[in-house]
Amino acid sequence: MEKEIVIEIEQLYKSFREKHILKGIDLTLHKGENLGIVGKSGIGKSVLTKCIVRLIEADSGSINVLGTDVVSCDGEELNELRKKVGYLFQGGALYDSMSVRENLLFPVRRTQFVDRKHDTEELIERSLRSVGLLDAIDKMPSELSGGMKKRIALARTLILKPQIILYDEPTTGLDAVTSGEISELIQQIREEYQTAAIIITHDMKCARIATDTIRIMKEGQFVTEGTYEELSCSGEKEIRDYFI
Repeated sequence: MEKEIVIEIEQLYKSFREKHILKGIDLTLHKGENLGIVGKSGIGKSVLTKCIVRLIEADSGSINVLGTDVVSCDGEELNELRKKVGYLFQGGALYDSMSVRENLLFPVRRTQFVDRKHDTEELIERSLRSVGLLDAIDKMPSELSGGMKKRIALARTLILKPQIILYDEPTTGLDAVTSGEISELIQQIREEYQTAAIIITHDMKCARIATDTIRIMKEGQFVTEGTYEELSCSGEKEIRDYFI
C-alpha cells in the first residue's frame, strides 16, 4: 500500500533579484518519512523549507502540504497549516527573556491551541519529557548549554503536536557526542509523535542516523537521491566526497 503524501512540490523557483536560488525543485515527502537534504552552504536548502511554510514567497511552482495549496491559500488557512508543521530554526530561536516554561507556553497562546485530552501544563511537561529535559522547566535560556537549547526548541515545536517537522541544521555548533544524541532524538520523536520530517544538514553522522533517504542539492536543483549507504558508495566522486 502506497504511503500518504504529506508534502508535494513541483517546479519550484525562487530568485532574489538577479540571483537564482531554486531552479525547478520537485520534492515528495511521505507520511512517516525522514528526508535529508545535503549540499553546500548558500545553495537554497533553507530557502526551500521557508517556502514550504511561506515564510518566503516562491516565484512560481506548486507547494501542497497536508492537502493545502500553500502558494494560493489565504492567511487563515496558512495559520492553520502552520500549527501542523513544526519548524526548528538553526539557532533554536528561544526567547532569552522567557523561562523554558514560558518559551513553550508562547506558541500555545499565540495559536490558541486547544487539546482536550491535556491541559497546558501537561502539554509542556510531556514535550519536555520527550526531549529529556523536564528538570529544566524553570531555567532561563542563558543557563542552558547549546545542546539543551536545541532540545528545548524541539520541545517547543512538539507542543503543538505537528504532523511534519522541518529541521534546519539541527546539530550545527554541537560537539560530536551531543550531535549524535540530537540525531537519535529526531528518530525517537518520529516514533513517539508519528511525524514526517525534512532535515537540512551538513552533519553526515546526523544524515546517517536520522534519515531514510537523502537528496543532494547543487546550484538550486536536486542532483541525486538515495539512502546514506547508496550515496556513500556512489560511483561519482563528487557525491562520495560528501560522505568523507
